[in-house]
Amino acid sequence: MTQNSSLDTAGPPLGWNTEIPHSARVYDYMLGGKDNYPPDREVGDELLAAMPFIRGVVRANRAFLQRAVRFAAEVGISQFLDLGAGLPTSPSTHEVARAVDPDARVAYVDSDPILLSHARTLLPASGGRIALAQADVREPDRTLDLPELQELLDFDRPMALMLIGLMHLFGDEHNPYGMVARYVERLASGSYVLFSQFTADFSPETAGELERISADAGEPVAMRTAEQVARFADGLDLVDPGVVQMPYWRPDGALPADSEKVFLYAWVARKP
Repeated sequence: MTQNSSLDTAGPPLGWNTEIPHSARVYDYMLGGKDNYPPDREVGDELLAAMPFIRGVVRANRAFLQRAVRFAAEVGISQFLDLGAGLPTSPSTHEVARAVDPDARVAYVDSDPILLSHARTLLPASGGRIALAQADVREPDRTLDLPELQELLDFDRPMALMLIGLMHLFGDEHNPYGMVARYVERLASGSYVLFSQFTADFSPETAGELERISADAGEPVAMRTAEQVARFADGLDLVDPGVVQMPYWRPDGALPADSEKVFLYAWVARKP
């Protein structure tokens, strides 16, 4: 397994800081994980107090990841690039992919070195088929050119680019559409993009609570409409059923209770 790489960025240097909450560690707390700290749990508890069903929303996002990864593996994708990966909560990307293709390769990328350090202890011996890398995903070329990714992934062959629960962390000031377009531009034809994003379309009041709490925690969330979410797929061929409320993207059984409260859109698309 390769070691993570530290990058200089235009913003604050990437480094260890357990004194402020981090979205991925809050997510871990919501999933019942242990790799989080008091500031993360404080934000999580505030979210739970305002939205008691929020854990179901987080689980729905995780379930979509599993369905989308399985779909990609079943159509022949054997390489996965998981951006903003957080912790590889089981069943993780590599576990789901390898249930279909035992030789699948997975690169996990995140900005938080704490998460990467924990992930390194959680991931099994991979035979060189898993990479962990630290990067600022706002910089597509610097991220994709990391030695860890270049050594593991063959960019001349199709892969799955995973942008699950990621792009709502970037407001318009970060040029999110340009960011995604550049990642897609570097993908080979036949690649897939797996995407999910918070929205206020279904429950403006609930979305407003998440916006308020996230902003207070220093990690604003950018809500987007169906049209704005679909714009991320410009130039791609959407896989049926297209852009839908997350639980309705190819459900693999009975829908969980409160599925209508899941305020995220999801889609999967193929690069022609």
